[in-house]
Amino acid sequence: MRVVHALGHALGVAGSMTWEILWALVLGFVLAGVTQALVRRGTIVRLLGDDRPRTLAVATGLGVASSSCSYAAVALARTLFRKGASFTAAMVFEIASTNLVVELGIILALLLGWQFTLAEFVGGPLIIVLVAVGFRLVLRARLLEEAHRHAARGIPGIMEGHAAMDMSVAGGETVWRRLFSASGLTAVSHVFVMEWAAVLRDVAIGLLLAGAAAAWVPIGFWHHLFLTGHPLLAAAWGPIIGPAVSVLSFVCSIGNVPLAAALWNGGISFGGVVSFLFADLIIIPIAVIYRKYYGTRVMLLVVVTFYVAMVAAGYVVAAMFGTAGLVPAGHHAQVGQMPVRWDYTTGLNIVFLVVAAVLVVRFVRTGGVAMMKEMDGGPDAAAHHHPHGAHLPESVDGGGLSSGS
Repeated sequence: MRVVHALGHALGVAGSMTWEILWALVLGFVLAGVTQALVRRGTIVRLLGDDRPRTLAVATGLGVASSSCSYAAVALARTLFRKGASFTAAMVFEIASTNLVVELGIILALLLGWQFTLAEFVGGPLIIVLVAVGFRLVLRARLLEEAHRHAARGIPGIMEGHAAMDMSVAGGETVWRRLFSASGLTAVSHVFVMEWAAVLRDVAIGLLLAGAAAAWVPIGFWHHLFLTGHPLLAAAWGPIIGPAVSVLSFVCSIGNVPLAAALWNGGISFGGVVSFLFADLIIIPIAVIYRKYYGTRVMLLVVVTFYVAMVAAGYVVAAMFGTAGLVPAGHHAQVGQMPVRWDYTTGLNIVFLVVAAVLVVRFVRTGGVAMMKEMDGGPDAAAHHHPHGAHLPESVDGGGLSSGS
């Protein structure tokens, strides 16, 4: 009975958190669908051919408009690199597409507070600058050649089909007419469902881990781990231990936000939460993909550079927000078992569940199920499925983009 009660408690916490963020997840992926319906990937490569500040700013903007799935972002970054983008610009694109997207900011605000959303969008550009400077200092031509050689092999990773998908709406009419056309609705519905399919596992695992952490792990364990009894040591230790916890959790994308909330309640420092959130791109499964894509030495360079940048960003953001008085005084994230009530959350959930149902029906009626099955066969299969009005690359090279898309 104790085991059953403990499982029920953990599932209850996870379910409550799911209900609190459901409408925000739907809204975020609708916005992602709208954005990707307007952004044509075929133009990306020629904009990212070097590592000048202006190019990296463009890479950041294009990343924000891209997928929030970490695995798809990593696959797409490899494709950009193979097609002519600079390695640094491809990595910047990858960072922005997983850490500076709208849906992430909304979930952070709901579970942790607006201060964490602001910290994410302040820390993201800072990490991009630090990574760019780090690569400029240590990424030698020999390593770039090694990365190109490995990338050219086209060894498939995870979410290659999703990375290959280009759902932008064709046509020369105005942006708004494209968006509100039948083909625009189809494109949005396909991106919406594909994004859900890409991140659903990580979101579910993150919610379950957060529920288990809140229900089963004694608060004293977290206090000892995060050195909460020593404020100065805790502030110094948090940004170092944060990414390490993320790496070991195997959770990426939006899925690490619920776990971040549990860690915050457990006493990790503000800077520790910031660095934890950014570490979704160095978890062990993604590090394995880096090795497959670019070789062992480049993988180690990427992981170490990212880790150092994340730790540094955690310190800087914590110092900035502490000086400005923006660090929340208490550790009170929305982690706990709460009854479903008739309030704004329930109302928004109903509205956005209806929106989701409309998009799912559109997805099914416009060949989305067949497309998803083809995507399971890899990027080459995905590349040859053209839903109504939207298009995928005509030639996909290892999960890539065609220059004419």
